[in-house]
Amino acid sequence: MDIKEYFARISYQGSYNKPDLATMSDIFQHHIQAVPFENLSIHCGESIELDLEAIYKKIVRKKRGGWCMENNYLLSWVLKTLGYQVIFLGAKVYVPEFDGYPDEIDHLLLQVELDGKSYIVDGGFGMAYQLWQPMELIPGTDQPQTPGVFRFQEEGGTWYLDKVKRKQWVLNPSSSTSQNVEDEVCRRIYLFTLQPLDIEDFRGCNAHLQTAPDSLFVTKSICSLQTADGIRALVGWKLTEIKYNYRDNMDLVEIRILADEEIEETLKEKFNITLEKKFVPANTSRLSLF
Repeated sequence: MDIKEYFARISYQGSYNKPDLATMSDIFQHHIQAVPFENLSIHCGESIELDLEAIYKKIVRKKRGGWCMENNYLLSWVLKTLGYQVIFLGAKVYVPEFDGYPDEIDHLLLQVELDGKSYIVDGGFGMAYQLWQPMELIPGTDQPQTPGVFRFQEEGGTWYLDKVKRKQWVLNPSSSTSQNVEDEVCRRIYLFTLQPLDIEDFRGCNAHLQTAPDSLFVTKSICSLQTADGIRALVGWKLTEIKYNYRDNMDLVEIRILADEEIEETLKEKFNITLEKKFVPANTSRLSLF
């Protein structure tokens, strides 16, 4: 494993001698625009390993992406290599259709201690709720980023991450999500505590999410990538491209349903992904990702 090879993978050419906020933010931005959030392995008959060297080989050498436990595990190695103090945290992702959170943790995120402040670094959420910058861990303060306004709330030691949504201008609304989702003003994203965890604490979660019949990742094939001004995502056969703040407080959304024969080329052109095994798209869950 070579940090310079990782930097080449994410096209990062900046300095990395000083572990400060600017360097961490710059590396993070390059990572999310180069490494997709994706679960395609599940739909190619591959297993997702919670092994750092296997993740490095997959993301850096094979130019694939990964889900939260892969992206953030790799990012933790990058940041620790550069001298940052990194802690694993576990979160429970909000499910809007059920208006609640799961009983067990299902998301890995990072806490970084820097100059007497704490930051949440999460390069593994994907879709339209992906942070674009590290967030300072302070409650009740709006932290505007390109995707929208994020903020933390804290109650009795439990932290909540929310995102204030913009309005959407959908070019072809017939392919769009349900109206009640579009009309949301604020979306809860996940809750977490500051209890430090070890990567071993996520092995059960990693296995469950790729095998349980009702797991979102089993019922949907997902590949999303942040772009210079928005996001593109392929969920099943639906390709969604969003340009953030296209007009004042409004995102431009374009949706297209792909034919089977377009999938492979779209993954290559839009996400720089070439799969080694036969990929079978899936979208049997009604859960919304936007």
